[in-house]
Amino acid sequence: MTKNSPSNLTWELWELIPELFPEAKRGGRPRRTTCMYPVVNAILYLLCQGCTWRALPGEPPWSTVYGYLFQKMGQRPYLTSGS
Repeated sequence: MTKNSPSNLTWELWELIPELFPEAKRGGRPRRTTCMYPVVNAILYLLCQGCTWRALPGEPPWSTVYGYLFQKMGQRPYLTSGS
């Protein structure tokens, strides 16, 4: 998230949690292209604001945030609201 939000983590808090996130997958795009700090801030924004995935402001794209959130949970719920 490029925008400051009350839900953003401080760098001091961020330094306590990075080892909780999965390592980059072998054979895929290197993690160096995706910083996890904005991904976590986007997840917190989504949870605090109650917005839709596609309404997430700024970077990273909503699909990146979605992928990282459900990769940790080992499942991917349907994107359609009719399910």
